[in-house]
Amino acid sequence: MAAAGCVGETWGVELPEVEYARSGDLSIAYQVVGDGPVDLVYVPLLLSPVFSWYVPQIGEFFRQLASFSRLILFDKRGTGASDRPRTPPTLELQMDDVRAVLDAVGSEQAALLGAGHGGQMAALFAATYPERTVALVLYSAWARLPGTAEEHREMVRGTRERLGSARSHGGVVAQAGSITFRRSCVQARDHARLARDR
Repeated sequence: MAAAGCVGETWGVELPEVEYARSGDLSIAYQVVGDGPVDLVYVPLLLSPVFSWYVPQIGEFFRQLASFSRLILFDKRGTGASDRPRTPPTLELQMDDVRAVLDAVGSEQAALLGAGHGGQMAALFAATYPERTVALVLYSAWARLPGTAEEHREMVRGTRERLGSARSHGGVVAQAGSITFRRSCVQARDHARLARDR
């Protein structure tokens, strides 16, 4: 299937099927790619893996991971194709989305790759469900966002100004089309809350 870009061009991107797992009263979008011997769950930072296939570098990253695993991707609650919660979620509720997706795909044990805020979710999952965790890999993760409260506020202001512009995220927006890219991200107010709460 060819995916239509937001800026008028069409990319020949083969998109994996999107399925949904129930986590409480929310639907969590997920995809499964590859058929390797180990289940690998990518717990994302602020982007939607479902929409990130449009970015060539991210699509290639996912294909490389799927070359040796059964790669399980999901959109965190409030991002991409997953439902938005009515109230800000706790880290525990977000972590439980990992469990819901693993249950939906029939995975008894998995390796977890957590990036950014996803690292916190992956670490909490591993601590809560050690019997279901075969490995934990953290990339650019932190226990608590470093810096002062004023530095956090400045980061949030900067994010609100840049979110969805060609200046944000290394120019990826220019490749993927800003509307699709913005849809795939956490909204600015949610990013602000995540930054404050961590």
